[in-house]
Amino acid sequence: MSITSLQSDVLSVLDNLYEAWKANDADAFVQSYTSDATVSMAGSYAADREQIRQHMSTAFAGPLKGSRGVDDPQSIRFVTDDVCVINSLAGIVMAGEATLPSERERLATWVLVRTDDGWKVSAYSNCPAH
Repeated sequence: MSITSLQSDVLSVLDNLYEAWKANDADAFVQSYTSDATVSMAGSYAADREQIRQHMSTAFAGPLKGSRGVDDPQSIRFVTDDVCVINSLAGIVMAGEATLPSERERLATWVLVRTDDGWKVSAYSNCPAH
């Protein structure tokens, strides 16, 4: 996929988010989200940035300590000049692992919106890839 400047701008949001993940920094992680962002995943739902921060803070201190998120965008679509949908193959590489096991591959959908502070995640959802 050839990346345009606008696509690069939205992908940098994911890069920043995953850098914060790698540092296990929940406060930095949620800076990529709008205040009213939602996250839906199997068994969990977060209704705003604070709930996302609380969830990730607990996860980074426990089961996700030392992990890193991976994300391989498969499509980037601008619905409007200010709304972007990214579909990707994603997952979590746990501490001590070099690669993402196929059984943990996820199909992810990101909805990003352009705000006064730049592009932010407004909604995220994922499901098993297999």
